[in-house]
Amino acid sequence: MSGGARAKAIRPHSLWRWVAVRMSLLALGVVSLIALCMWLRFATETYLTEQKIPPATLERIRTISASPAQHEQELWGYLRQYYQPQDVVPGILGADWLLFYALMAASIPLIVVLGFVTSRPLSRQFSIVAATARRVTQGDFSSRAELVPNAPAELNRLAEDFNAMCEKLSRYEREVLDSSAILAHELRTPLNAAMGRLQGILDGVFEPQPDQLAMILRQLVQLNRLVSDLHFLSVARAGELRLSEDKFDLTELIRDRINWSVPALDAAGIVSRVEVPSSAPWYGDRDRLGQVVSILIENVVRYAGSGRALTVRLSASSGTARLIIQDRGPGVPAEELPRIFDRFWRAEHSRGRHSGGSGLGLSIAGVIVEAHGGMIQAANRVDGGLEVNISLPRRSAAPR
Repeated sequence: MSGGARAKAIRPHSLWRWVAVRMSLLALGVVSLIALCMWLRFATETYLTEQKIPPATLERIRTISASPAQHEQELWGYLRQYYQPQDVVPGILGADWLLFYALMAASIPLIVVLGFVTSRPLSRQFSIVAATARRVTQGDFSSRAELVPNAPAELNRLAEDFNAMCEKLSRYEREVLDSSAILAHELRTPLNAAMGRLQGILDGVFEPQPDQLAMILRQLVQLNRLVSDLHFLSVARAGELRLSEDKFDLTELIRDRINWSVPALDAAGIVSRVEVPSSAPWYGDRDRLGQVVSILIENVVRYAGSGRALTVRLSASSGTARLIIQDRGPGVPAEELPRIFDRFWRAEHSRGRHSGGSGLGLSIAGVIVEAHGGMIQAANRVDGGLEVNISLPRRSAAPR
């Protein structure tokens, strides 16, 4: 939902309207109650007085009351005879005014009590969010703010957004803790291998032959790639990722990346099927989007080679481009799907490590797609395998 649409959606339930409506209803209720009591008092007094007046006289009084100016003397005579002086003499200490003062005094505690009752959901929601925020500041990211029924929609939305923020903080905390241990292992493995090989050469165990040096270089290249990937993710998460704006053909890009991967696909016995339009002009960072395609193909080769199948589909409309990559591998456990684009995530950690994966590829693919304003999702296929769905918004021209 866009910002304007969201604003229109929440305007009828805004906080000021919630407070104004309740305070207005409270004031209207108190005024109406006082008016009702005054009316009841007048109606009762009039009824009791009229019971004492003979019917013929009462009818005469009603008749001349229609034109009091013409029967002023007669009307005053009846008033002196049947009504109390305090009922007709003006003054702020009359019976009517005393009743009004009493009603006003009685309405004050009523207003206070009803004010507390009607504002309770408002204050309770604020208190719950504040108490939860204090627990979060103490490091308890599992805390969640309870939603109070009948509270303003804006406050409930605030609590929901706060809970979403806590969920992200909790996920980031788990990711940092998991990443720290995994990162230490990932860095230590190539370092130990390279150091052990170098130490063997220095001790004379191995000859300083090109093949030995090549093994050390491979470990260092793996280490450099891991560090580069981590730096890329850090820059992307900080919102500092710079993308170039190239005009290119998505169809040509996908075919190029498939051709680059043919040796790995053939070695794994994977048959690829590519369904793309003849042409799909696009604007974006060609190299980064190509990196996404290569990561997903490499992911299929490493973890879904047993399925022996890879399908790549591209469809482009006036609004978006949709890229789908499917395999026939074992898929991903349903409970792991929400974490598939987290750093260092692997469905099978040991298999991923032996196959050379660091667990950063899908995270990199995710941040590149998001940096282009798109979305990337993964789901298990009904008939087996994994499907990664990427949607990218179309731009008619590169931004200046």
